[in-house]
Amino acid sequence: MTIPLIAVAALADNHVIGNDNRLIWRLKTDLRRFRALTLGRPLIMGRKTFQSIGKALPGRYTVVLTRDPHFGAEGVTVTHSLETALAAGQDLARQHGADAVVIGGGADLYDQTLLLCDRLHLTYVHAEPEGDALFPAFTRSEWLETLREDHPQGPDDEHPFTFLDLKRRI
Repeated sequence: MTIPLIAVAALADNHVIGNDNRLIWRLKTDLRRFRALTLGRPLIMGRKTFQSIGKALPGRYTVVLTRDPHFGAEGVTVTHSLETALAAGQDLARQHGADAVVIGGGADLYDQTLLLCDRLHLTYVHAEPEGDALFPAFTRSEWLETLREDHPQGPDDEHPFTFLDLKRRI
């Protein structure tokens, strides 16, 4: 049995997700949601995303996908192909009883896996910043909205935002 693949991402209204390999907003509420959605699950990310975080996140089983044959990091599973990364995520999910495998970025990995994802957990940040990393465009009609929560800008959040959960229709 294949364990569901989900993508978790925060993207601006113009689909920007980052600039110069870093986040471009401060949203504590979204970080708490990211933690809740990834805790106890395999988390697949690209090398640059991993390096921007700087370490394996506690309570997750981190799989790093990289083309760099010399890359290594403590506490992570390093893979060199998408197929190997996805297989490692499935194996880790089975070993640890996780109900999903999470795609956690960056832009290239989202682009490569979007058609494979069963669910999307998106945070739409209501801003239009400049950036060099974009979440891929997708056909909205292929997805069923299962959750929408609007949040105002506040002391812990630089911008208003909307949590949007989508489940693949097809």
